[in-house]
Amino acid sequence: MKPALLLSALLLTSAAQAAPDCPSLLNHTLKDIDGTMQSLCAYAGKVVLVVNTASQCGYTGQYKGLQALHEKYGRQGLVVLGFPANDFGGQEPGSNATIKYFCESHYQVDFPLFSKVGVTAANANPLHEGLAKATGERPRWNFHKYLIDRSGTRALSFASRIDPESQDIVQVIETLLKASPTLTKAGR
Repeated sequence: MKPALLLSALLLTSAAQAAPDCPSLLNHTLKDIDGTMQSLCAYAGKVVLVVNTASQCGYTGQYKGLQALHEKYGRQGLVVLGFPANDFGGQEPGSNATIKYFCESHYQVDFPLFSKVGVTAANANPLHEGLAKATGERPRWNFHKYLIDRSGTRALSFASRIDPESQDIVQVIETLLKASPTLTKAGR
């Protein structure tokens, strides 16, 4: 299905439902890159871009585009979340400290990074398991992207080869950012 059709369906279904204070897709607590437990509920009402990353992948240059999206749309309500994973080709072998240093020194990443996780069916963390169920798509490689709407109940999936700054992704981000964040809070 084309991104425009998916977006239309996503907006229609998410606008019709009010989500609880902590929406289903974000109702998880995971360790950040420094090992501190972080509730993803903190991102309720935001448009969230979840990406499984790897430092030694042919797509690693996408960190530049992810950081650019973070800088351009962060104040409007976009949150980029990086989840390093070593599931594909062993391309993220380092420790969390090594990953953090690499991202900061090579790509000036300052969007939230989380501790290394699994994203495949055999070992998916709860967030990625929920996103796979919501979209019907699991990551097949590093830099798979999920875009969660402001309600935190609907998501779109984008393959690794699709650049974060592609027209397809940017168009969906801009449309989702225009949606009212008040749709995410029941009774408000």
